[in-house]
Amino acid sequence: MLIGMTSEPEQQIGVGTPDAFQRLWTPHRMAYIQGENKPSGPGAEDGCPFCSIPAKSDEDGLVVARGEHVYAVLNLYPYNGGHLMVVPFRHVADYTELDGPETAELADFTKRAMVALRAASGAHGFNIGMNQGSVAGAGIAAHLHQHLVPRWGGDTNFMPVIGHTKVLPQLLGDTRAMLAEAWPAAVQGVSGGS
Repeated sequence: MLIGMTSEPEQQIGVGTPDAFQRLWTPHRMAYIQGENKPSGPGAEDGCPFCSIPAKSDEDGLVVARGEHVYAVLNLYPYNGGHLMVVPFRHVADYTELDGPETAELADFTKRAMVALRAASGAHGFNIGMNQGSVAGAGIAAHLHQHLVPRWGGDTNFMPVIGHTKVLPQLLGDTRAMLAEAWPAAVQGVSGGS
């Protein structure tokens, strides 16, 4: 117990006493925290958002680009501006379940995403990876998806480190349009559909 602190709750009248903190409210994060739009089971028919996104328009689904086997889509709850995912159209949970063409196009779209993010936003680096299974941190474990998080020098400041809050300077729809415009038709040394 801290000195001067009691275990008794204090009554707060009205809005309370100002404490010199400014608040940055991010109520949209509550949907993620409460598990909104999470599948109810492991099957494609169990509410998988990655299975329903392709049926939407690019704007409504936040799709940046579509290929034959995979698509690139913005993350609804981004770690950084421009955070996108490469997702196979086919509902599979594990990387080892992808066939050769799916694996090749996932790699190609990862390279294209890096090119687009560098062109559109000057990204200095990237965190790229997959969380395989819920115990590894996959929010939607039933449908494979690879994250691409653009990074810039100094992009980690006190807000995410101390305040556990990320400040994003652009709406997702605007980010989608910017990245779709910068999406390359092909990346040198790699061919594939767009």
